[in-house]
Amino acid sequence: MGQHIKYCTECANYTLKDKCPSCGGTTINPKPGRFSLEDRYGRYRRLMKSQLKES
Repeated sequence: MGQHIKYCTECANYTLKDKCPSCGGTTINPKPGRFSLEDRYGRYRRLMKSQLKES
């Protein structure tokens, strides 16, 4: 089982750890979500996008 690279949200470094070794910040998965023609949550995503645009 392989590890996936992660991105630090605070110092913009990449690491394999859950916490950044440089600054101690949290890391996230930098990859986008999987594409699917059957977009189950597209309606909700577009609704949220329009609500954010209005405010």
